[in-house]
Amino acid sequence: MKALLLIDLQIDFCPGGALEVKEGDQVIPIANALMDQFELVVATQDWHPANHGSFAANHPWRKPGQVIDLHGLQQVLWPIHCVQESFGAKFHPTLNESGITKVFVKGTDPTIDSYSGFFDNGHRKATGMGDYLKEQGVTEVYVMGLATDYCVKFTALDAIELGFETSLIEDAARGVNLTEGDVERAVAEMKSKGVKIIGSASLLPS
Repeated sequence: MKALLLIDLQIDFCPGGALEVKEGDQVIPIANALMDQFELVVATQDWHPANHGSFAANHPWRKPGQVIDLHGLQQVLWPIHCVQESFGAKFHPTLNESGITKVFVKGTDPTIDSYSGFFDNGHRKATGMGDYLKEQGVTEVYVMGLATDYCVKFTALDAIELGFETSLIEDAARGVNLTEGDVERAVAEMKSKGVKIIGSASLLPS
């Protein structure tokens, strides 16, 4: 079975949000159109406690974009975003939530960030999404969302590691691009690890 993975289609990652991804809202109509083409649609949601270690504001004299050591892992510091129960953590208002079968939250541990929808960044804990997909008989996943060079990339790479046939729907993802070229490098890395790079048109009725 095939599953569509919607990565972090949340208000804070869209224009006007706390951690705005340029054109992030432009992937929402594509997500809505694709849902009908899949038996199973799973979404991830960044769901941080306010004291999360990835927030620059929680480190005196630090600012977003800087990199620190956070409990043994390299950590990019971000603006405060997707705090549990906050407005910005909600899904984008135009996303068809009724088409989503199950939601997996991530980034709930204040001591470690979680870019991937499957594991935290140290692969110390699983979100349960991998087991759930396998229990449903899923063998193939299609990944889209925000952001290409972080949460989308790490979700796709973990999907490959877990044995899923994995495709990135490239036009249905947007990147942060902290450094110019980050998105292109992320796509190249995914491709090199076995992720297929496709367009949404190949999945939609002509």
